[in-house]
Amino acid sequence: MSKPALALVPPSPAEEEEEARTYEFNDAFQIKIAGMVLRDPLFNQRTDGLVKPEYFTNAGVATLVNIALEYYGKYKRCPDVVTLTNIIRDRRAAKLIRSDVLDLIKETLPQVGRADISDRDYVVDQVAVFAQHQAMEQAIIKSVDLIEKRDFQAIRKLVEQAIQVGASADLGGVDYFENIEARTQHRRDLLSGAAATRAITTGIPDLDKELAHGGWGRKELSLMMGAAKAGKSMSLCDFGQAACLAGYNVLYATLEVSAKIIEDRLDANLADIAVRDLKMRPNDVEAAIKAKKPKKGIFKIHEFPTGTMKPSDLRRLLARYRSQDIRFDLIIVDYADIMAPEIRSDSPIENFRTIYVDLRAIAGEEDAAMLTATQTNREGAGKSVAKMTDVAEDFNKIRIADVVISINATDEEKSIGEARLFFAASRNQADGFTLRIKQDREKMKFITKVLGKE
Repeated sequence: MSKPALALVPPSPAEEEEEARTYEFNDAFQIKIAGMVLRDPLFNQRTDGLVKPEYFTNAGVATLVNIALEYYGKYKRCPDVVTLTNIIRDRRAAKLIRSDVLDLIKETLPQVGRADISDRDYVVDQVAVFAQHQAMEQAIIKSVDLIEKRDFQAIRKLVEQAIQVGASADLGGVDYFENIEARTQHRRDLLSGAAATRAITTGIPDLDKELAHGGWGRKELSLMMGAAKAGKSMSLCDFGQAACLAGYNVLYATLEVSAKIIEDRLDANLADIAVRDLKMRPNDVEAAIKAKKPKKGIFKIHEFPTGTMKPSDLRRLLARYRSQDIRFDLIIVDYADIMAPEIRSDSPIENFRTIYVDLRAIAGEEDAAMLTATQTNREGAGKSVAKMTDVAEDFNKIRIADVVISINATDEEKSIGEARLFFAASRNQADGFTLRIKQDREKMKFITKVLGKE
């Protein structure tokens, strides 16, 4: 089924004659709203209580919206495809979905899944205006009886409540004690396998299990720290390709080396061929990459001149992809220390602080994991183990990041292809321990094996 063309236009006279409490938007715009309900948690946060299933003219779309709203209300996130499919199946088995509605769901679900979910602010405004109109209409209807009773105080209250209906400017709230059942159910689902972890895998199970969420956490900033040439970029490439091969969408912004170099590093890693030998074995490299291309998961590389990319540039790039219905699970910036602040000040410390704050904010806005790297200072570069106090320039990086892992290796360790990862700081888990790892630097493999924990 082809994707419906969007038509952001007022309803036709025929549409205006439809039942008052259904949306005064054409079918394409209703599909767009449904797509946002199912796939955009920020949209749900801002329109909390404004979108109602009965507003949709298509019963299949209304049912999908109802499922998504109930799920978001319990878990404060949107259901993934597997979860949504399970819910529909269970409700059908319980005879909560009629067969004719199920047919409509099958017909409209691909449209909702492909719907363009850009222009969030505009859609939020349109939904809010409609909700205000409905609230005011209901207030007027209820006021008729109150006028006869001369209960003007109650009328004023109804009108004031209607005026206050609108989009939320904040990110919503969670009632801690009331939400325990939802948290418990989610944990049960994780244990039973009914729900998958939302973390982004590192590609190394022994490393995943040491991270709080079982991988890189969504809405979090993870930071690899090391001296010059310690392997920071190699780690970012390795983690990025592992996530992509696992079916996740990856955006890689390179500020230090060219996109061509990043491609060569990925080729060496995936083809299991040393970088220096790529030009000698072009056919082998091509065959290996084509064989490993994932059915799901994309890897987009964007090159920016050093010191030019601002957080707003990254936001605009992500918005352009959203307009093509592409959302990223893992965003890699190689690396944050050579970004440009949104507003440059005379204080380098303030410049670094704002960059890291903005990157963490983008992770939250996109419901994605943010991964970047930072340098150690001169003293840290000479130490056997770089700790959080050895970060270069500004300690705010450590305060802002959710997990900081330093890369350490003596010359002897490098000669035998080994290194150590020290968990220098963490917001949500234990830190202060080391993982010894095996590497293959010639083939750009940051971790081939975890040797042990210390």
